[in-house]
Amino acid sequence: MHQPARLLDGLLRTILLAFLLIGGGTAALAQPTSAEVTQLSVERTDEAVLLSAAVRFELPQAVDDALAKGIPMYFVIEATIYRDRWYWYDKRVSTAARHMRLAYQPLTRRWRLQVSSAPIGNSGLVLGQVFDSRDEALAAVQRVSRWRIADASEVEFDGSYNIDFRFRLDVSQLPRPFQIGAVGQSEWTIQAVRSQRLLPEHAK
Repeated sequence: MHQPARLLDGLLRTILLAFLLIGGGTAALAQPTSAEVTQLSVERTDEAVLLSAAVRFELPQAVDDALAKGIPMYFVIEATIYRDRWYWYDKRVSTAARHMRLAYQPLTRRWRLQVSSAPIGNSGLVLGQVFDSRDEALAAVQRVSRWRIADASEVEFDGSYNIDFRFRLDVSQLPRPFQIGAVGQSEWTIQAVRSQRLLPEHAK
């Protein structure tokens, strides 16, 4: 088979696999995945503002099937700090992001989780953790502990702030055929949002 024919054949196979995993049009009838932020806390230290959180959700069948076939999934946590301003809109002072790539390795039957402050490419250069089970890997995705979301210098001692926390499955980082099939499909939507106040030190 010539090179162009092989490339076309590979593309068609990928598109077919994407539609099979997404379930064609039937996934649109599925209920949106319920995700919940079960724990959220923020603390100040002399060096930084630290956030700890836990998110609870079950993987939709389509996402679970894709992972089992070796298709990596991407999750993003975002934390934005706003300072209260009575005379105008609240001022955004800092935004932090945590990108996670979860992948199953069929040959070793292990799960690998990579974490970065920027979107993770396919270079494989980002360091990560390896887990023996799906549940262990998901538990690491669902929890963050003492994550540095801002430097202490960005948050004034006597200021009041609001922290917006967001967790989501990022379908924009999936292979192109999956992105096309997943758009508008509620089964591919995993997201949770919650806010937390950060009061002045003297108000505690």
